[in-house]
Amino acid sequence: MNKTTKTLTLSAMFLALGMVLPFLTGQIQQIGNMLLPMHIPVLLCGLICGWQYGAAVGFMLPLLRSVIFSMPPLYPVAIAMAFELAAYGFVSGFLYARSRWQCVLALYRCLIAAMLAGRLVWGIAEIVLLGLRGNAFTWEAFLAGAVLNAIPGIVLQLVLIPAVMVALNRAGLVRFRRAADEAEIA
Repeated sequence: MNKTTKTLTLSAMFLALGMVLPFLTGQIQQIGNMLLPMHIPVLLCGLICGWQYGAAVGFMLPLLRSVIFSMPPLYPVAIAMAFELAAYGFVSGFLYARSRWQCVLALYRCLIAAMLAGRLVWGIAEIVLLGLRGNAFTWEAFLAGAVLNAIPGIVLQLVLIPAVMVALNRAGLVRFRRAADEAEIA
């Protein structure tokens, strides 16, 4: 199977996983806001498939879920999430591909940077979207939505995603890479 076909297939799998995972929270918005089930496949897609695919899957996922399942609500939630998740997919994939070593430490660096960037993008999107309707997006709303309510999901991502990547590395499906490996290839 050629690389493009494999990457497209994996991206479609991550998109499908993102469609299904929120059902584990029973479509209860408060639990979903805490566990952030759509973030996990987007971050994995960025890390495994690359930033282009991670950004595309991240942008499409909340919009597609909103249109098909009416969850999350399209305006402003799904639209703001589309930009947030696109940032997660982009930043995680972009930084990981450019890491000198692709290892667990690099994973954590990329995940944390992606989480910070995605939350910042989400806040900006909320300011713009709510501002269009003449509503204010307060600092307290940002802290609650981006940090306080999301702590269980952040912890879950920081535990689960490296564990999945280590398992994929051990299975030989996604290899960690070191700078010395690149020198041997060149």
